[in-house]
Amino acid sequence: MHDLDADTGRVPLSVLGLGLMGQALAAAFLGRGHPTTVWNRTRAKAEPLAAQGAQLAWTVRDAVTAGPLVVICVSDYDTVRDILEPVSRDLSGRTLVNLTSGTSQEARETAQWVIHQGAVYLDGAIMAVPPAIGTANATVLYSGPTTAFDRHQQALSSLGSPVYVGADHGLPSLFDAAALSLVWSTLNGFLHGAALLGKAGIPATAFARLAKTGIETVADWVPGYAQQIDDGTYPATESTVNTNLTGMKHLLHESHAADINTELPELLATLAERAVAKGHGNNSYAAITEQLRHPSP
Repeated sequence: MHDLDADTGRVPLSVLGLGLMGQALAAAFLGRGHPTTVWNRTRAKAEPLAAQGAQLAWTVRDAVTAGPLVVICVSDYDTVRDILEPVSRDLSGRTLVNLTSGTSQEARETAQWVIHQGAVYLDGAIMAVPPAIGTANATVLYSGPTTAFDRHQQALSSLGSPVYVGADHGLPSLFDAAALSLVWSTLNGFLHGAALLGKAGIPATAFARLAKTGIETVADWVPGYAQQIDDGTYPATESTVNTNLTGMKHLLHESHAADINTELPELLATLAERAVAKGHGNNSYAAITEQLRHPSP
């Protein structure tokens, strides 16, 4: 096994799984000059990459043994095991980078299995859509041994900005879940607002510009709120929980009046009311995190 290709000076690697994301990963590696072997259960998905210079593997074993670095990105962690268990002995001495989406528990269990096979394991989470892969707009989180990350950081930078988050293999999945919570909460707020205005005959496109400005304003608050959360103190700088609760009640009233779904404003008001009951009424909005740290009643 050779760590570098004699012609290109790049790490030979393999990409297993050629869905939209897998195809983007392989194309990015090829674009940076890495000798890239690709494999997919449906061989037709690999053929366009062959036209770009990829080597097509007939079997999983052919792909795994093609180089020291194996990257897999498939539908779920069960599929990862289904693909790799028949060739588990061939993993020994190699580095497996798993960019499949899953839970932190699945990542840690997979890490134990891979290490037991004699391989080095990096788990990852892709914080980007396929078209962004290979650009500065793509961030990929990695965890596992720092030595493995350092050794392959140059190759992994082909995909975007590689960010090492720690030795715990479950951390990328946790970061991914936290980021998705932010995305869905933000989008649901926009969608609820669009539904409310829609009942007054106002198109969502008319709301979009104001919504974008609001999101950017909230983004500016995030660093300060993050520091408050870490410090465990919540001085009110923009507004208090009490002030926000008043606005939430107005939103709830308007939602009832418009005869639209009220679950989102009800949740917001409930969390704020609990924070007030715990003595956080005059604190900043960040104090509501204290309610989110505990299981739902």
